[in-house]
Amino acid sequence: MTATTPAVGDVLVALADPTRRRVLDVLAARGEGTATTVAAELPVSRQAVVKHLAVLDAAGLVAGGRAGREVRYSVRSQQLDAAARW
Repeated sequence: MTATTPAVGDVLVALADPTRRRVLDVLAARGEGTATTVAAELPVSRQAVVKHLAVLDAAGLVAGGRAGREVRYSVRSQQLDAAARW
């Protein structure tokens, strides 16, 4: 992996947490979402979702883009595919 591409180990560590897997499930089902919309579907606070999204973003599993005051996240399936191939 390059310095800009997270290692497969980072992806696996991020996926080890069941709440982060649920966050990915919610984002995959919706296409995209904010920390607030994801938290509304999970039994965790918005602040907890923000922290989980940061881990997923660092592992390259989600991409965030600012839309006004919000950050909208979507799943980056390329990293999931790379981990599955490993």
